[in-house]
Amino acid sequence: MPHGGPQTGIARGEEPAPVTTYEVESIATVVGGHTRVQDDYQGGVESVIRLNEAYSLETLQGIDEFSHLTVTWRFHLAQPEDVQLHARSPRGNVQWPATGTFVHRNHRRPNQLAVSYPRLLSVDGRDLLVTDLDAVDGTPVIDLAPYFHEMGPRGSLRQPAWPGEMLADYWRDTGERPSAGLP
Repeated sequence: MPHGGPQTGIARGEEPAPVTTYEVESIATVVGGHTRVQDDYQGGVESVIRLNEAYSLETLQGIDEFSHLTVTWRFHLAQPEDVQLHARSPRGNVQWPATGTFVHRNHRRPNQLAVSYPRLLSVDGRDLLVTDLDAVDGTPVIDLAPYFHEMGPRGSLRQPAWPGEMLADYWRDTGERPSAGLP
């Protein structure tokens, strides 16, 4: 059996690779939009990505020519103890297979980061008006860039059935939520 147990993948006599730590600062903040964390009904909500004052308006020059953005953000409402480094069924549904931490796309991952692709509606100074951003009001944005079609996945995409089943209502309009009225 490998040194450190089956979960580490480290052979006996080998030292684990050093963990590299990076310090990053947010470049923007989500303003408005969703007010609480929810699994589904993320569609149709407008919010603003407000660029921090530390960055000149010139850093956004030309972004209005794009329809979508790539936004990296932090699950700022999550706690370190939310991280789960083991296989588990998505959303606790045992009808879906137990999958490892890096197969999930949620706050239970070690760095508690997310990537979203909202539609860019307009730009007003340092405010980027977007829709279909699944972050909540106050979320720190770590990075943003225009979405380039050419930088998207190449080749045929494949995935098991469970993500489609799990996310069937993810982008449904917020107004269709059974407890409608809360973004």
